[in-house]
Amino acid sequence: MATADDLRRPSRGTRWTNRQLLFHMLFGYQVVRALQVLVRVFGRLPDPLSRGFARALDAGTVPFDVVNYLGSCGGGMLAPRWMAWWFDRIIASLHRSLDRASDADLGRGMHYPVRWDPFFAPYMTLADVYRYPARHFAFHQRQLTLGA
Repeated sequence: MATADDLRRPSRGTRWTNRQLLFHMLFGYQVVRALQVLVRVFGRLPDPLSRGFARALDAGTVPFDVVNYLGSCGGGMLAPRWMAWWFDRIIASLHRSLDRASDADLGRGMHYPVRWDPFFAPYMTLADVYRYPARHFAFHQRQLTLGA
């Protein structure tokens, strides 16, 4: 169990505290819910539309980075018990949607803005999107300084 001092401590390699980084890690799972919708829409459209959308998002990397940073600063103000409650709800929701997904759904994909996140590939299927938050979480978990 992390103490209040642990949560206030700076993380390793980021400008966030441990608490803010934990929120960022939680939000990585929340993002999948939006990415599911995008894959289901763009996965049915002609490929150039998806590619153009990804390029447009890549062009907006600087504002995205600012929002990503500040959002986690603000989200890090949530009480740890609320973050845990939210995380449990997100995981349950992702499990339900994965259980409903067909093989065809999981194989559908789209292009992604690779400058937004090191775990975004130029093209990702819905199955790849479901794998994304665990990879994102594991990467950031190494940056936590809890109990240090």
